[in-house]
Amino acid sequence: MNALTKRITAVATAIAIAAAPAVALGRDDGPLVTADWLAENLTNPDVRVFEVSVDTGVYERGHIPGAVNLAWHTDLVDTVRRDIVSSEGLEAILQAAGVTEDTTVVLYGDNNNWFAAWGAWVFDIHGIHDVKLLDGGRKYWEAQGLPLDTATPEYAASTIDLPEDAAPLRARLVDVLEVVEGGADVSLVDIRGPKEFSGEIFAPEGVQELSVRAGHIPGAVNFPWGGAVNEDGTFKSADELKAAFADLGIDGSKPIITYCRIGERSSHTWFVLSRILGYDVRNYDGSWTEYGNSVGVPIENPSGTVWGRI
Repeated sequence: MNALTKRITAVATAIAIAAAPAVALGRDDGPLVTADWLAENLTNPDVRVFEVSVDTGVYERGHIPGAVNLAWHTDLVDTVRRDIVSSEGLEAILQAAGVTEDTTVVLYGDNNNWFAAWGAWVFDIHGIHDVKLLDGGRKYWEAQGLPLDTATPEYAASTIDLPEDAAPLRARLVDVLEVVEGGADVSLVDIRGPKEFSGEIFAPEGVQELSVRAGHIPGAVNFPWGGAVNEDGTFKSADELKAAFADLGIDGSKPIITYCRIGERSSHTWFVLSRILGYDVRNYDGSWTEYGNSVGVPIENPSGTVWGRI
C-alpha cells in the first residue's frame, strides 16, 4: 500500500467514524471502554478523551483524534513539592478541556495504560469517580489500525467545579507503618518485579528515582503489575484477575494498599483491584522511594543487598 492509498484509507476511516451514530454509555457500564466503542464516539460531545503516556513525546507523533494530552510529570503532579496535582490544578485542566459533570472521561496511554491508570487514580481522588480506561490503550488502538491525528484539539471551556475534599484513595507512610508495626488488618501488594521485591536490584535499569535500601515492606505479597494484562494490552477478565489475586491471599475480604517505586505502576494494580474487582484499595504513591529511604522502618531483603553490595 503506497502513501497516497494509506492516506485515502485513513481519511475514509475518519469520515466513517464521524458519520457513525454515537453509542450511549451509562454511568454504570463499568470502568473500561472498548476500542470499537471509542471509535464510534470520537465526535460524541459528551465524551472527552485524554492521553497519559509514559513517553511524553508520543502524543505529538500521533494520538487518538480529539484526545487532550496530559503530561504526567507536570500536569498530574505538583511541580514544586512531591505531591499529586491539586484539586484547583486539575479543575483548570478539565475546564480547559470542556469537561462537565455529565462528560464521560476516557483515559488511555502507552505501556498497557500504565500512566493512564495513574491518571484515573488522580481523577478519582479529585471527584471524577467514573473515569474510564480504553481497554488495551495505545497498543491495542494502533494494532487495530484505528486513526491517529497530530492536531491539537480545542474545546469551549466549561465551568466544572471539583470537590475540595479528596476521596480516601491514597495511603501515606503512616498508614503503611500502622500495618507493619501496628498490626492493622490490611493487605499490602507490591507490584514491582521479582528482583525488586527480593532486593536483588534497587530499581529497574535506567530509572532516576532511587532508594538507599532494597527489598520490600514486611508482609507484602508480590504481584508484578504486568500480570494483569493480555499480550494485546487488554486487561485479563475479572474472573482471571480475581483468581490470580486469590492465589496470593488477596480476595477483597479486607482493605488493600498497593505500592511500587513511585506509585505509578501500583496505580495500575489499584485500578484492577478497585475499579475492575470492586475491592477496597488505596494506592501508596510514596512507595519504595519513600519507604526505602525512611530511617528506622523495617524492611525485608531476602537478597541481602546493602548500599548496592551483597
